Amino acid sequence: MTSERLPRSAGRPSRWEDGPAAEAGAPPGAGARRGLSPAVWLGLGGAVFAALALTAWLAWALPLGRALEPLPTPTLVLVTADGKPFARRGSYKEAPVDAAKLPAYVPLAFVAVEDRRFFQHHGVDPGAVARALVRNLMAGRIQEGGSTLTQQLAKNAFLTGDRTLRRKAQEALIALYLEARLSKAEILSRYLSAVYFGDGVFGLRAAARHYFDKSPEQLSVGEAAMLAGMVKAPSRLAPTEDLAAARRRARLVLADMAGMGLVTPAQARTAASQVKVRRGRATLGIGSWFADWVSPQAKQAFQWGYGEVRVGTTIDSRLQAAAERIVERTLAAEGARRNAHQAALVAMRTDGAVVAMVGGRDYRKSVFNRAVDAERPPGSAFKLFVYLAALRQGFSPDSQVEDAPVRVGDWTPSNYGEDYAGGPISLRRAFARSSNVAAVRVAQAVGLPAVKKAARDLGVAEDLPDDATLALGTANVNLLELTAAYAAVDAGAAPVAPRGLQDVPVAAPGLQIGEQERRGMLELLHAVVASGTGTAANVGQPAYGKTGTSQDYRDAWFVGFVGDLAVGVWVGNDDDSPMKGVTGGSLPARIWRDFMAEAIPRLGLKGEPPPGEPVPSLQAPAPDGPLQPADPDAGLPAGLDDSLPSLVLPPADAAREAPGPAPRRGPPQDLGPPPARYGPYGPPPGSRPWRDGWRGRDAGPPPRARRWRDFGPREDYLPREERYGPPPQEAPYDDPGPPPGDDE
Repeated sequence: MTSERLPRSAGRPSRWEDGPAAEAGAPPGAGARRGLSPAVWLGLGGAVFAALALTAWLAWALPLGRALEPLPTPTLVLVTADGKPFARRGSYKEAPVDAAKLPAYVPLAFVAVEDRRFFQHHGVDPGAVARALVRNLMAGRIQEGGSTLTQQLAKNAFLTGDRTLRRKAQEALIALYLEARLSKAEILSRYLSAVYFGDGVFGLRAAARHYFDKSPEQLSVGEAAMLAGMVKAPSRLAPTEDLAAARRRARLVLADMAGMGLVTPAQARTAASQVKVRRGRATLGIGSWFADWVSPQAKQAFQWGYGEVRVGTTIDSRLQAAAERIVERTLAAEGARRNAHQAALVAMRTDGAVVAMVGGRDYRKSVFNRAVDAERPPGSAFKLFVYLAALRQGFSPDSQVEDAPVRVGDWTPSNYGEDYAGGPISLRRAFARSSNVAAVRVAQAVGLPAVKKAARDLGVAEDLPDDATLALGTANVNLLELTAAYAAVDAGAAPVAPRGLQDVPVAAPGLQIGEQERRGMLELLHAVVASGTGTAANVGQPAYGKTGTSQDYRDAWFVGFVGDLAVGVWVGNDDDSPMKGVTGGSLPARIWRDFMAEAIPRLGLKGEPPPGEPVPSLQAPAPDGPLQPADPDAGLPAGLDDSLPSLVLPPADAAREAPGPAPRRGPPQDLGPPPARYGPYGPPPGSRPWRDGWRGRDAGPPPRARRWRDFGPREDYLPREERYGPPPQEAPYDDPGPPPGDDE
């Protein structure tokens, strides 16, 4: 059959071209109106007014061009920073088609299978409705609806897909309105431009490109029949999903076309088998956590339009693949043995550009983004803000702080494994070995408002508790936010706003971190990796970071930076169950190290050398007093014990009063039986229940509550040899428990 255009006459109803043109004649019996009563006249006037009001409302509420408009959001093709498309978001719609300019068999294929009496009815086909009603009654369920093409256009353009009588009545009313306002060609053009064809594709032009890589004007008879057949069940009959089913359906359409004389019987027999699917768009992956995070940003940045919009993102394809591979490899090797089943990773530059994001172990099994949407207590990784607040108030890395048991009200924090220096140590050493009692003393000295302000300045927006446990990281944060805070220290300016799009303006930081404060913070962070709890993160050049572990090994963190790249890693479980000895210095630090080893040559990173000259040591001043030089013979900086009435040291035992080094381990203090819910030491004053949040427990505290994470002594600590490893001359460490650098 030739591809002639739709004729403008030759047996076609005149409404195909010109629309309805019937003129209303004068009503019969006009002279009899003189006898109508006022009530009848009032009723007629009310009916006319209602009809005019309904017509005006339809004209206002139902714009005739709705079906020709682009979709509210464009199809976004997300492209990596190195130019590789990796995800597609949104539905696909191309420019409208004009039915009169298509080969005649293309629109008539849809007429043949969907609405054979399209040129005879006026929007609603009573015969089709009655036939559908009988078949549905015989089947005992709804099998067909009897809708015309005009009714389908009304539903697609103006209504929802609800199968209710109310919606069907609205559909019929709108169909009558469309038939009165548009020609048959215009109705068919709008229908073909808006109908759904599966695979997120709307409209004939987009479907022809998506399935056959051609324009609708170039479609063959078989291709037109296949597309027309898909309308009944587009997802099931899409040729990309089930080509055999699509061909069977196309043969039924061709048989209907042959019955109407639109194609020859020979064409009907062979056309379907000649169809070959040729995708006109690249097949992209199912998506990623980064694509889910960045898509809302992209939709706000681009206006609606036809076709696809390529959106440049900040993600690096090689680093993203490396991050996913390293997370999976680490969990596969040690996750089962250590009861660690999930992990997350975020890597961002100091300008906020996210170059890699892993929200879990397998996106296909769980799309929940643990890097962005999960809020967890960061443990000692929060000490960044405690020590930054101290540096702001005149402390230096060489300032001294007592590393011995301390009591704050009724709360007695303790170090990991009851391991104390037994006397004053520098802030550098306290930070590197992650001393809890030192962090509490420092927080009490500078005040919790100063700690919270430091966190806010670096971009932490989550709720922060007003109790002393804040110093040990009991507030919930997400990995993206915490990584951005460390990136701010790296940049020397805050806050750093994480971003995923390339062509968006970068917000200027609102705060410059003082040079002395930044140098001091770099010295502390470098000590963690060089000689503290983060030695497993050593990458062979200057690196800066901090470990963090929450109560009972439920969460383990390592966040740090090399050059202008900050990377954060979290390891834990979705059900908040404890891991087996996993601390921030073990699996998270190793994941961080392995990823950074890939990123350094990829991005040409060069670690900033640690500060060469020590910052002059200063004491924290007494309230409203000037800064004083450090006294090397003094035990604590001013303001750490006697000037703070709320900080009461527990009575020292004989061993601690004796001269010489104090023992590094002591028996747990007996504080009496605590409430069973909080473990051996009970909650501190002002603590709040744990916020279950996304962990999905069946029962427990209210959603916005928190649970204090006890950092007191426990009985399951490993001997020191198993935490630090054997001396250098001994055989290699076999890792029966937490690896070296885990003393947190």
